[in-house]
Amino acid sequence: SLSLSLSLSLSSPTVSHYTGFGRTEVIDNTLNPDFVRKYILDYFFEEKQNLRFDLYDVDSKSPDLSKHDFLGQAFCTLGEIVGSPASRLEKSLGGIPGKKCGSIILSAEELSNCRDSATMQFCANKLDKKDFFGKSDPFMVFYRSNEDGTFTICHKTEVVKNTLNPVWQSITIPVRALCNGDYDRTIKVEVYDWDRDGSHDFIGEFTTSYRELARGQSQFNIYEVSNAFIVTLLSFSVESESTFLDYIKGGPASIPSGNPSQSTSLHYMNPYQLNAYAMALRAVGEIIQDYDSDKMFPALGFGAKLPPDGRVSHEFPLNGNIENPYCNGIEGILEAYHQSLKTVQLYGPTNFAPVVNHVARYAAAVQDGSQYFVLLIITDGVISDMAQTKEAIVNGAKLPMSIIIVGVGQAEFDAMVELDGDDIRISSRGKPAERDIVQVCVSEGGGNIKKASLLHSASSFCFCRSGPRFPITMDLRS
Repeated sequence: SLSLSLSLSLSSPTVSHYTGFGRTEVIDNTLNPDFVRKYILDYFFEEKQNLRFDLYDVDSKSPDLSKHDFLGQAFCTLGEIVGSPASRLEKSLGGIPGKKCGSIILSAEELSNCRDSATMQFCANKLDKKDFFGKSDPFMVFYRSNEDGTFTICHKTEVVKNTLNPVWQSITIPVRALCNGDYDRTIKVEVYDWDRDGSHDFIGEFTTSYRELARGQSQFNIYEVSNAFIVTLLSFSVESESTFLDYIKGGPASIPSGNPSQSTSLHYMNPYQLNAYAMALRAVGEIIQDYDSDKMFPALGFGAKLPPDGRVSHEFPLNGNIENPYCNGIEGILEAYHQSLKTVQLYGPTNFAPVVNHVARYAAAVQDGSQYFVLLIITDGVISDMAQTKEAIVNGAKLPMSIIIVGVGQAEFDAMVELDGDDIRISSRGKPAERDIVQVCVSEGGGNIKKASLLHSASSFCFCRSGPRFPITMDLRS
């Protein structure tokens, strides 16, 4: 029989060795274990977080893994798990030559209780009469219990005037404020009679928990307070605030400059080394590709004369297929990019507006919030159609789309940075953009992209309940 345990190790992108992070419990006598113990990891969209899972048959209580039988291992990134359908990834186990080791199923879940909001409504019956000349003016106060036994106020209802049978309006409270994500933590609710001078009269109190409240309207949510009155939960619902992880689906990129046959060109195809554009694409692409289940990315080029008639285009498929511009993963984009350099003639100027409008047309067609589009443009920083690009960005700011611009080479990026609305929101024809949808990232050389800039880009996706696609556009002008 087998007694199985799983070990998790972590590695950073710059360090080759793995460091042990944790182990599951041991499950006896099974070939199909379902481990209960969870790993809580900090997730960083802007980093490639490498994971290794090792499976062992545990023969003793020794903590030394070398004392147990190794059954196989699997490698992946945290982004792969998060970006898989339903954040559920199946990987084959390997590590033992000539032997099939089975497979492992990995699942990830963002701690949703930190971003949920609970909406609920209460009523009360037969409250104590606290006012001499009239009925009570009741309101409710909610408290979250702290680990030290104290309570922190987290919400007050409105005051319902002159009644002993109040029905309060629905209230919405973030779950993190209500119970700090602990569904069984005590929640105390106090009922007061409002007085104009602030010396509110205490009527009564009861305790509950988020788990009890989540049962909704039932016998579990009718609270008798000191045999004096009854508080009833009329309704309860939970709504999750969407984050970037909710929007993940797909990808675009754009690249410019120089005769690729010349070693001075940023497009120079050195057989021994990736050029600046390819390094930038791989640096960003290796992060974002984990968030597309089929790894198919539409890739466009701009700034080139196309065969056979030499027509200048600022939005053409890198793979030459107008009907299907999708490339298989980052390697597929790189292959299409290298092939396009052999068939098209690089030609100025560098116009951003056509590719921005191209993605905006797709974003405008999505009316149900099911998709979010992220346009990745890789460029040398020289923009020829600034006015048209600003207009396209302002128009796109009301659509489910964002733009990441990656600058490569030694050019001045002042004009490109002007599109980034961090400090001053861009405008066109006197109309300001509704929101900042552009983030500029500058390649630091060797394909390194500033992580802070990329993370800032991810945060801008969170405004809409949808799923991002990453179209790739490459500026090929000479």
